[in-house]
Amino acid sequence: MTTPTKLRPAPVIDETARLLTEHYVFPETAEQLAGLLRRRLTEGAYDVDDAEGLARLVTADLQSVNGDRHLRLKHHADPVTPKQGAATQASMRREFDTSLGGVPRVELLGGGVAVVELGPMLFPLEWAAEPLSAALTLASRARALIVDLRANRGGDPDTVAFVCGYLLDERTHLNTMYWRGGERGEQSWSLPHVPGACFGGSKPLYVLSSNGTFSAAEELAYDLQQLGRAVVVGERTRGGAHPCDGWTVHPHLEVTVPVGRAVNPVSGTNWEGTGVQPDIPCAAADSLDHAHTLALARLAG
Repeated sequence: MTTPTKLRPAPVIDETARLLTEHYVFPETAEQLAGLLRRRLTEGAYDVDDAEGLARLVTADLQSVNGDRHLRLKHHADPVTPKQGAATQASMRREFDTSLGGVPRVELLGGGVAVVELGPMLFPLEWAAEPLSAALTLASRARALIVDLRANRGGDPDTVAFVCGYLLDERTHLNTMYWRGGERGEQSWSLPHVPGACFGGSKPLYVLSSNGTFSAAEELAYDLQQLGRAVVVGERTRGGAHPCDGWTVHPHLEVTVPVGRAVNPVSGTNWEGTGVQPDIPCAAADSLDHAHTLALARLAG
């Protein structure tokens, strides 16, 4: 790990404000935030000499207007390249390599109930398709399935659609993303065919959530819940529904800016700010036992 880097805040703030005004999905809010950052800079609020401290201060201000948790100035201990998205991708790759490809747990509980933990992220599909397929194919023989998203911080919407392909019986409209610059919508559908065996759309399915479950992991829980396919057990999730891109603005700093908004075809809205509300609220630490009990009761009935 490198020593915190001293820096001049002004260039970082200027570039962050520019990226906001050019890319944030809500242009009026972008102008408001850019003005806030420049005013705070003039007031001396960002007079710190290390990148980590600046990241904390700026992130708090970025999220102070509309609470968008995807708006961040992220600190990276190791220097990152200036290529767009490179900082986040490098960090994700390290986690992918140390988490069995994003499937750290597959277990058979009593009564034929399987648990598949997905975390710490839903990694890009070109990386994650093989481990996800192996885990979900193995779990396909279970009588009931629990998908554990309690420690999942988000990831790739394409990976959400891939996972849903194992949990539904037919190709299904999951979500639509609307991008800044027009009303162009990009629909997300579950795949009509996936490698390996499917758990399918009829056996009992439970999703575990926590107050740390975020972003694409929330989409997975929300999509399945809105379709009536899964029962969500646990805590209300963090509430981040906006897909974002990342830009390096300093060797140790990356600004992430939401560039779209999600609209669910069933609810007509999303989980931004509100989180996914569990069907069965309980402490996250108790949710696995609770879901297992629910599954056994349903199978017995």
